[in-house]
Amino acid sequence: MRHLRLLIFMLLALILLPLQASASDFGERVSGMAEVTGVRISSHSDKVRIVVEATKDMAFKKIILSNPDRVVVDLPNAWLSPKARKDLDLDSPFAGRLKVAQFDKQTVRIVVETKVGRNNYNVFKLTGGATACRIVLDFGDISESSDNRKIDLPDGSAQQPEPAYTPPASETDEVEKEMASPDKSERTEEPQDTGKKETEKKNPIKVEETPSGGIFEGSDKDSGDELDKITGLKGRKIAIDAGHGGSDSGAIGPTGVMEKTITLKVATELKNLLVAEGATVYMTRTKDTEVSPKKGRATDIEELQARCDIANAKDADIFISIHMDSFTNAAAKGTTGYYYARGSKKSRELADKIRQGVIDQIGTQSRGTQSCNFYVVKHTDMPATLVELAFISNRAEEKLLYSDAGAKKAAQGILDGIEDYFN
Repeated sequence: MRHLRLLIFMLLALILLPLQASASDFGERVSGMAEVTGVRISSHSDKVRIVVEATKDMAFKKIILSNPDRVVVDLPNAWLSPKARKDLDLDSPFAGRLKVAQFDKQTVRIVVETKVGRNNYNVFKLTGGATACRIVLDFGDISESSDNRKIDLPDGSAQQPEPAYTPPASETDEVEKEMASPDKSERTEEPQDTGKKETEKKNPIKVEETPSGGIFEGSDKDSGDELDKITGLKGRKIAIDAGHGGSDSGAIGPTGVMEKTITLKVATELKNLLVAEGATVYMTRTKDTEVSPKKGRATDIEELQARCDIANAKDADIFISIHMDSFTNAAAKGTTGYYYARGSKKSRELADKIRQGVIDQIGTQSRGTQSCNFYVVKHTDMPATLVELAFISNRAEEKLLYSDAGAKKAAQGILDGIEDYFN
């Protein structure tokens, strides 16, 4: 029996030693390389965005191929996580299929099938924020303004390679070889629509700017011209309103979680992300309190006007009010974006992009982008949106948004929407 046990032990050793050596070799090979951890897709009516996330800063090289038309992006000194999605149908008029693969031991290759003209796609890099590095590929309308947009969609003719790089036939062959593998919750609205425009100026109340006050101004430190050109956030002034607070708990979930708690948690995470991107941030509140100087004695209108006054006094570029939805039916779920019914087109665009960004991050059902008469989006002077992240009355969505991971994802989704809006 002892000889049998010894024989079994020797056989196991012979089997496991190569596996341990292989694991050790792999660890040494990828040491110092960027790990490509995931790929996110965001589809809109005017463009599709692909975001490739990695653990370290990395360079990229763009290659243009034809017959069929493809945009290829190589990421040197990188390895692809087994968890990352590798073959996706983009289901967009601007791009067809996306494939991601380990092209060689040190290169991750991204291939996007597309027929848009050379003026209707862009590849750029984002660094900082929650993810160390993101490579972004936009296809469709990449202009700074959505006015008079024109999407160059060829009639099927092969796209000519850009002069920057023309790959040899052998590389084209390598590409093919490798890649063959309910009702909304109650919000305070106006008794009647007075028809005031977003550009109207109010008489703002005085805003106290103290370390413990309800307003926070983000860091003005220089984050670099490169970041400014890429994200459009450096120097942007963004007002974030964490809904409810103090004596106003907002809606309460089935396990007792209060809306005011979730909105402040997400707003704080969003502030940190925005400051890291170079934006200046104004918070209507940074703790569990009312915003109006009258505190709990303020009327609903006085409290909401105080939130608007902070954004208006600082001449913010955009205003975002964060909320959780609620309904008597616990099965109600999803994310909704709201904008003032008689406001600007920019407000609708902001609401739509933030709603989509949140959905892409936390995986909730879309309840669309809707017009409204909510006070805070009507009485702010800049493009404004109120986003209902999810339903606090839904046990699963309450748990998701109350968790630290869920709050961070929701904040990242709002950031993605903001970046999309300004780009």
